[in-house]
Amino acid sequence: MLAPERQARILKELQLHEAVRVADIAASLNVSEMTIRRDIEVLDQSGLARRIHGGATRLARLSSVEPGFLLNVDKELEAKLAIAEQALALVSPGMTVAFTGGTTTYQLAVRLAPELDRLRGLTVVTNSLKVAQLLYLQQGDPDLKVILTGGERTVSEALVGPVARMALDRLNTDLCFMGVHGIDADRGLTSPNWLEAETNAAFVQASSRLVVLADSTKFHVRSLASIAPLAAVEIIITDAKVGAATGTLFSGLVPRFIQAPRAAATAGQAAGTIPAPSTRKTS
Repeated sequence: MLAPERQARILKELQLHEAVRVADIAASLNVSEMTIRRDIEVLDQSGLARRIHGGATRLARLSSVEPGFLLNVDKELEAKLAIAEQALALVSPGMTVAFTGGTTTYQLAVRLAPELDRLRGLTVVTNSLKVAQLLYLQQGDPDLKVILTGGERTVSEALVGPVARMALDRLNTDLCFMGVHGIDADRGLTSPNWLEAETNAAFVQASSRLVVLADSTKFHVRSLASIAPLAAVEIIITDAKVGAATGTLFSGLVPRFIQAPRAAATAGQAAGTIPAPSTRKTS
């Protein structure tokens, strides 16, 4: 197991518990206690955890902790709805579109579902269980294809790892909508999950255009694992709460930086609710 994978495991344990013991982590990973002490030292120096005698304790806010889908789906909901509305305008009939995991990409799928009659012939490639389920239930277009990558399930309801990467290596998409945990001017797009970062990097390679969907809380956050540099991004879509200085900085780093105006929530878009299956007639 590589050091970033061990460190991600330590941070995942700190999501569940306020503190972890070196001996327990070493035993569960079948490595030496000295190896785990070195990993904790790296996390402490990086400001991701706090080293204590015999183990580590979590910080008040861990940018490297991966939140669960239900825990995160209703946070910044107004911003996510506004972002989804702007992103929908980039989708055209017949496209092959990729959706990575995350609650913002899920809200785009919610917004896309009632438009499937207009946006005929879409192929959707996703590693998000929530996106795949939603679009499958909403199929009113017999030509709609939903391709789920397969892989190891995460707490964010995404499929990651070697199986997901192998699937993406054989696919090509016109457009990728990517949700991220952090965007940093120097380190680019980042994730708290090492395997998810690798899977999202495969999405980048498989796509002609990369569109990042990120609310204002994601900027200037540097998570554990890098996905891609900002040079790989064509468009960032965010919300109106991004500050002027941040907007100016990132506008100079990507070709298009879009701040979406506010959008009102609807009943079907609250707290991860999946809309009822469509009753549209197909021809």
